[in-house]
This record gives sequence, C-alpha cells and structure tokens, in this order.
Amino acid sequence: MGEMMNRTATNRQVALVTGSTSGIGAAIARRLVDEGLFVILHSGRSQEKGMALAAELGFAAYIQADLSQEVERVRLISEAADIAGKLDVLVNNAGISGLIPHDDLAAASPDIWRAQYEVNVIAPFQLIALSEKHLRKSAHRKGRACVINISSHAGVRPKGGSIPYAAAKAALNHVTRLLARSLGPEIRVNAVAPGLVDTPLTADWIEAQALWKAQAPMKRAARPEDIAQAVMMLIRTDYITGEILLSDGGLNLT
Repeated sequence: MGEMMNRTATNRQVALVTGSTSGIGAAIARRLVDEGLFVILHSGRSQEKGMALAAELGFAAYIQADLSQEVERVRLISEAADIAGKLDVLVNNAGISGLIPHDDLAAASPDIWRAQYEVNVIAPFQLIALSEKHLRKSAHRKGRACVINISSHAGVRPKGGSIPYAAAKAALNHVTRLLARSLGPEIRVNAVAPGLVDTPLTADWIEAQALWKAQAPMKRAARPEDIAQAVMMLIRTDYITGEILLSDGGLNLT
C-alpha cells in the first residue's frame, strides 16, 4: 500500500492536513487535491470517514492520530513521510475550542488551559519541528515548502468562545511569526485566521450569524471553501511569510 501511494504522489506536491475529515479541514483537502496536490488526511477519530474521504478524493491517504499525545504526533509525521515519500506542505488545522463566558473565570480551569495549549499550540509546533527535515528536502527540490497554521480572529481581537482558546490562538499566531523568521528562506510559515465559518458546529450560533450579516462588509460568515481558497493562495505564493491572514469578511474593520 505504501509503495503504491508513494508512486501516486511522486509527481505531485504532498500536503498533510490535520483535522481534515470534516468542516474547514475537509474543504482544504478537497481544494488541494483539485489543485493537483496529493493530500494526507488526518483525524483524531472518525477513521471510517477518513478512509471514505481518501477513497473519494483519489489522490489521498488517511492516518488517524490523537494530537494531544506526543507519541501520536511523532507517529503521524513518520507515517505521512513513509506513505508519500516526501512532505512539501503542512497545514495545521486540527484544534479544539469550547464555549466559556469570558467573565466566568472559575470555569476556565487550569485543566482547560492546559488542554487548549497542548492541542492548539504545542501540537502544531511539534508537528512543524518533526516535519522540518522533510520540508527542507522539499525546498531543495524547489517544492515550495511551507507551513500554514489555521488560527482564529479570536487570536487577533478580544473575541472567541473562551479566554483560554483565544489566548492559545494568539500564541499560535506569534509562533507562526517566530518560525517564519527562523525557518526562512527555505520554509515559509503563515497562518489563516478565520472568523465565523458556516459548519455544522456553528449552525445554531444565532447571535454570531446575525453579527456577521449585520456588520461584516461581506454580510455573511465564511464558507469552508473560503478558508480553503486562502490556504491555497498561501501555498502557491513564493514570497509571503510570517503573515496572519484574517479571513473574517472584514468584520475586523468594524
């Protein structure tokens, strides 16, 4: 199986997209395959869904791994490199959120803070560190090696489902800039920071939907495909690095 996948990926850029069996991640995976990349899908659960999506996309494979565990992060990168024989693009999309009113300080327990930073900051950083040697080989092949972190407008503005979540995304943004400085010019590192995105998870977020329709210049929330388009743009460019691309329909202007 690995040898067959390796041959399939030989003439295509290879991208690992974490958290890619639904929502924004699945839209990113679909867009990348449509643009000629070979995509390694990932999820922490939903193995059946991941295998089905890989079969549907064709130029794709699937790996299940729990990114809250260091050993699983190591295994994910090792297996991804073995499957495809190379790694040109890493999209850190997987993350956790959760709703806690910002004025309910007691509810934002130390355990919640630790979980947010483990999955939303430490895991993406370690995946980048583990991928570095593969990405540098890609750069030598002129493979446009790059990393794209999926952040949030909550990491830029005082918003978000909880203070621990917003703080973790702000930390991810700073990690993005720091790594852009240290890994360039061979590896570019950028982030896309969505605002509200229409997914099954946000379907009943009535107040947020109303806010975007009323105040955002684009008068709507993002679709997963909008975020995928932004990711694709950052993959295709040769020069942009260290940027946090807000993709919130202009709500940040209000």
